[in-house]
Amino acid sequence: MNKRVFGIIGIKSVMANWNADFSGYPKSISTGEVFGSDKALKYPMKRMWEDQGKTVLYIKSLKIEEDKKKKGKKIRPKSLKERYGEIFKCPNLKEEKDSSVVLRNLFTAIDVKQFGATFAEEDNNISITGAVQIGQGFNKYENTSVEEQQILSPFRVENEKNKKEDEEANSTTLGTKIVSSEAHYFYPFVINPLAYKNYVAMGVTEGYTEEDYNTFKEAAIISATALNTNSKLGCENELAVFIETEEETYLPDLAQLIKFEKRKDKGCITFGFVDLLKEIEDQIIKIEVYYNPYTTILEGELVKAKYYNIFTRNEVLK
Repeated sequence: MNKRVFGIIGIKSVMANWNADFSGYPKSISTGEVFGSDKALKYPMKRMWEDQGKTVLYIKSLKIEEDKKKKGKKIRPKSLKERYGEIFKCPNLKEEKDSSVVLRNLFTAIDVKQFGATFAEEDNNISITGAVQIGQGFNKYENTSVEEQQILSPFRVENEKNKKEDEEANSTTLGTKIVSSEAHYFYPFVINPLAYKNYVAMGVTEGYTEEDYNTFKEAAIISATALNTNSKLGCENELAVFIETEEETYLPDLAQLIKFEKRKDKGCITFGFVDLLKEIEDQIIKIEVYYNPYTTILEGELVKAKYYNIFTRNEVLK
């Protein structure tokens, strides 16, 4: 692929928790600004690719093994070495002396091809900087609030303290579900195919291709909407902007130039980089914007842009 791609991915979260910290609250920085990590965005992409039958290496997988202490069986996550061995039919990675074989295998995994990898197993210390780099997604909606819901469990917790027959022992336990009332996260991303230039010269990959780009593009448009877990139901893709440019073009983090506000019953996304793109119009190949026209208004006409319904993919004439 002989071009760079710059863009933005927008995630809408209504009464859901797009990315929680270890306390269960939406992630935030010291100033109180709510954000979502790049890992939160990559996860539904990986899940989508795995469901499609593509090879995904860096995703949690489980196995059942013998528990020698308790003399039974237990469920535990697989290690990276175990996951690699399972996918690439390599029962003993220690015996693989040719690191180029490991590199070739890694590049066949779609998540590695997109995002890169750190692989330090059995004398194979490999670090691949991904062609696709995704930044942190900050919430641009000022009226976001955190809601706590009390949840009643159908079971009581039995321990030494409540084994006696008292009121506490006969009660079920309470849990808490923490969600954002409404939040709108905007992630910047850039795709640089030249990141794999040296690996192409080594003969371990064909490089980042147009097919790889289309695979990422599809996930960027729909993967969050497709992930319907308990905490993610209510999260959906609401914006995806793809700006294809010449290889020599460099653009800043465009998500920082996004504004979001509510106008009556619709959200308004304002592109604050319209003038910037006009100045480099001759370096822009094309721009595609996917959004939800039923709930969202876009402000700021982008040069060479076509607009599409993010769900139907039909062109929206503005």
